[in-house]
Amino acid sequence: MVIDSIHFTPLASFGGGLLIGLGAAVLLLANGRVAGVSGIAGGLLRPARGDIGWRLAFLLGLLAAPLGWLALQAMPPAQIDHTPMLLAVSGLLVGIGTRFGSGCTSGHGVCGIARLSPRSIVATLCFVAAGFLTVYVMRHVLG
Repeated sequence: MVIDSIHFTPLASFGGGLLIGLGAAVLLLANGRVAGVSGIAGGLLRPARGDIGWRLAFLLGLLAAPLGWLALQAMPPAQIDHTPMLLAVSGLLVGIGTRFGSGCTSGHGVCGIARLSPRSIVATLCFVAAGFLTVYVMRHVLG
């Protein structure tokens, strides 16, 4: 394996991981809620009384974070190498997967594993295996 030393950012990655963990812990301790993004967003589709404010605040925080980063440093350039149709189909498949998996990587991978949830550990292993398989097929089978 070769590490791309130009784009290798262990300190920024570590800091980002700490912030994600801190945010998930604060939401759980202060609000009793798991920081699963798909569940938080999905809860807005069928909102319960008094349940909209924290969900909107969480999602707006996710959208505002890159703007905060811009105050400190320029964003790296974005490069999208695929068609809008492939991106839309991919997003739909991710949405279906989160529904079948009863959550997403943030809920299972960050919060569930931290709580030693067997279901979340299995779900995260399945997410990772599916990712490996997808990359292998896309790069080595389909070219």
